[in-house]
Amino acid sequence: MKPRLSTPKRSDQTRKAILGAAVREFSREGLAGARTDAIARDAKVNKALLYYYFKNKESLYGAVIDEAFGGLANAINPALSGSLPPREKILAYAGAHFDYIAAHVVYTRIVQREMMQAGRGASAQFQNIVQKYFRPIFGQLSEVIQEGIAAGEFRAVDPVHFIPSMISVIVFYFNSAPVVRLITGADPLSSESIAGRRAAVLDFISAALFRRELSVAPGGRS
Repeated sequence: MKPRLSTPKRSDQTRKAILGAAVREFSREGLAGARTDAIARDAKVNKALLYYYFKNKESLYGAVIDEAFGGLANAINPALSGSLPPREKILAYAGAHFDYIAAHVVYTRIVQREMMQAGRGASAQFQNIVQKYFRPIFGQLSEVIQEGIAAGEFRAVDPVHFIPSMISVIVFYFNSAPVVRLITGADPLSSESIAGRRAAVLDFISAALFRRELSVAPGGRS
């Protein structure tokens, strides 16, 4: 017999609690090592209720991956679909991407694990994410870069190489935060460090992509 749910609001809260617990468990243990009983315990629900929302561990993992990239797409789409000039659009995208990652650092561990094992056979969920999110975002960024090149705003870079480099500059800092902490002795995830890193990321992308006479300051002003 399926567990009885109360109100739609309570149902939504329960699902969010399960997803939050799943994010923490998957980020620590990966798909293979994660335990649904640990997720249920962390979410403060019983396993029967967990399986009411998600039929198995794989579907729960898929929901976590989709939550991460769905949120990212929602964060960056306004920047990429707007009517800004190419250079402003790229900075708006980079800032939105950075802000999303800064607010969801735990997601980077799950994504990095998937990236590392993609050559050995990524999960079916991750392959779906590539089709649903990676390719469309890559296509949008490629169009912006080509537009900027044609307008004389950008250097003649190859989007196939530049886009992964740009995303790495945005994301890698968060993956390497524990090492940065050991090297510097400071908290790389403090609000002050995050603000400094954000400015440095925008400055780096500007210097790498914009024609010199069109480079902008970290705050986005020319």
